Amino acid sequence: MLSKKLSQLPDRCTLKTGQYNINFISSLGVSYMMLCTENYPSVLAFCFLDELQKEFITTYNMMKTNTAVRPYCFIEFDNFIQRTKQRYNNTRSLSTKMNLADMQTEIKLRPPYQISMSELGSANGFAHLSVAEYKGAGKISAAPHQRLEPVTLPGIVSFVLSLLCGALNLIRGFHAIESLLQNEGEDFSYVIAFFLGTAACLYQCYLFVYYTGWRNAKSFLNFGLICLCNMYLYELRNLWQLFFHVTVGAFSTLQIRLRQPQGKSPDYNV
Repeated sequence: MLSKKLSQLPDRCTLKTGQYNINFISSLGVSYMMLCTENYPSVLAFCFLDELQKEFITTYNMMKTNTAVRPYCFIEFDNFIQRTKQRYNNTRSLSTKMNLADMQTEIKLRPPYQISMSELGSANGFAHLSVAEYKGAGKISAAPHQRLEPVTLPGIVSFVLSLLCGALNLIRGFHAIESLLQNEGEDFSYVIAFFLGTAACLYQCYLFVYYTGWRNAKSFLNFGLICLCNMYLYELRNLWQLFFHVTVGAFSTLQIRLRQPQGKSPDYNV
């Protein structure tokens, strides 16, 4: 919505969308846009954009800019963007105090135009939303594809032991099927218990590797299923075997609980 209106807006603007601000400047037919947290100083934000603008104008002439038709044809400029972004994310390492002072004076004399959501109107067939409706967009939810914290040695051990328990249950399940075929008096429920135990162990491994909604609750319920299966198989296993399976299930549940989604880096402002 904003990019479609850039040519109609002043050359220096700010759009506030809840927890984040979108700042941009335009010059010679090119716009430079950045997203930052609402508490990030506007002076630094526009210094960052000004630095990108100067480097881009120095690197590319107007003819190349005006004749660009292929998407991402200036992708190599991203190297400079990333280096500059790192510097502005760590404000203590900034050495452009003169530029900051000049920019601060310029912003005081000519402050950036504050865009309202109503000015953007509708785009792509969707009506504009109010700022209040945008406040929820600033919250980053734990999506199913969210990355988890790095794996630790205890986590690897729990993963391997869970696989081992699953394999043992699977083998015993096939043996129970053979016994059932040979002796008609065998109980089929033992076969179900072994295969349920296998599924529970494998699901523990899945929960350890991938993030899902209600992950901790699922791991506790899964551990409960492991305990129930082993209680039902009490007559077919000795105490040491039962203790091993239940302990591995508890250890895996603990490791799932300890391996949380990765948090956002605290200095990720730009």
